[in-house]
Amino acid sequence: MASGRVIAPVAVGDLIADLRARGYRVIGPRRRDGAIVYDDIEDLADLPAGWTDEQAPGHYRLTRRDDQALFGYAVGPHSWKRQLFPPRHRLWSTVPDGDDGFSVVETPRRSEKLALFGVRGCELAAIAMQDRIFLGGAAVDTVYAANREDVVLIAVDCHTPAATCFCPSMGTGPGAGNRGADLVLTELLDTELEDGHQFLARPGSPLGEELVAGLGGRPVGTDDLDRADRQEQAARACIVRTVDADRVHDGLLGNLEHERWDEVASRCLDCGNCTMVCPTCFCSQVEDTTDLDGNAHHDRRWDSCFTLDHSHLAHGSVHATTRSRYRQWATHKFATWIDQFGTSGCVGCGRCLTWCPVGIDITEEVAAIIRPASPETTSAQPEGVTP
Repeated sequence: MASGRVIAPVAVGDLIADLRARGYRVIGPRRRDGAIVYDDIEDLADLPAGWTDEQAPGHYRLTRRDDQALFGYAVGPHSWKRQLFPPRHRLWSTVPDGDDGFSVVETPRRSEKLALFGVRGCELAAIAMQDRIFLGGAAVDTVYAANREDVVLIAVDCHTPAATCFCPSMGTGPGAGNRGADLVLTELLDTELEDGHQFLARPGSPLGEELVAGLGGRPVGTDDLDRADRQEQAARACIVRTVDADRVHDGLLGNLEHERWDEVASRCLDCGNCTMVCPTCFCSQVEDTTDLDGNAHHDRRWDSCFTLDHSHLAHGSVHATTRSRYRQWATHKFATWIDQFGTSGCVGCGRCLTWCPVGIDITEEVAAIIRPASPETTSAQPEGVTP
């Protein structure tokens, strides 16, 4: 990554203005409804300056900071999946053709230019993962391909991780690194310096070079890079939750009858929150509806492996119990996803902990299950586990 420039916070507003002038719809962090969500931003004032979040399993609150950091929070309930793989998309509709018949009209694919502003390292990894799933296989998903076609990624290093984060275990953060962003911002905060609130703006693509060139400032120096590195190391030291990435694949698949599956199933509500907030989960279903004018609509919408109907076949649901569904989700996310796509399905963002109504901590569940099981629990015939 090129060295870039050191810029003042006001120049972040100039960056937003430049993107909008180039025809991009800028989506970024905003404070709304007691959370920091991703929505349209028009200028610097839309960013959640001076706000941070307090997260724990089953807990999320916004609180004030003692400074005016623009990105002093961790990830919230939204992920960028909403822009690239939307919760609901109309695939086609039928309309009357005037002869007591009808015609099928396919919904146009989106050609909108998007700038995703404030993408964290774990989220860059999630986008790359969905690129692999929707674009890198034998069949390309045309909706996702259209949504992804003209997207600018403006990343921000994460220096305020939540208590639920475990991105270092998954190799995805807290720094954005060189993971495909067009431009990476590093917010430097040093109260002992008169100009201690600054940003490093480092390009990662030719477009990023153009954007940085228009921001002014001064060249990045060694001291600036040292400050950025110290902030990242301090953030990394704050992250206490871990997953043993080297053992989790074999550990989960080798303990399919562990008693912990029953224990966690007794707490799980089958609500599917974990899959809805996850930036990588991609389950979907199609739904047919009609309106009062007699037109039919064929929509694709998000689904969850926690719903009973998701695995329903002619003979019934493959995963008929909460135990089976939770195990399917966990083993797919941390094990069989690797077999399918060559990487873990988890990026360690911690959303599934924060937004679980009963505070189930996947890092605790995985740690308990991958411990060697007793001979009695490993000898039984397991229920089916599907990839």
